[in-house]
Amino acid sequence: MIGYQELIIIFLIVLLLFGGSKIPELARGLGKGIREFKKAKDDIRDAIEKEDPSKSAEKTADKKDLRPDTKDKDPGKIA
Repeated sequence: MIGYQELIIIFLIVLLLFGGSKIPELARGLGKGIREFKKAKDDIRDAIEKEDPSKSAEKTADKKDLRPDTKDKDPGKIA
């Protein structure tokens, strides 16, 4: 895990390399890139679900099967 000292050192190196006026511009570009990546990922997921809607229905059915069945168990008993 990166600690506070490492983060400060990284920030100072970035500040020295790019200067104070370039950092907001770099952050904006990074944010736009992340946003475009998420949008592309969602578009691909939607295209796959439209192509074969039975796959998404199977996934939700599988998730329901993985839940523990607590209806038959006595809440006072410990397993």
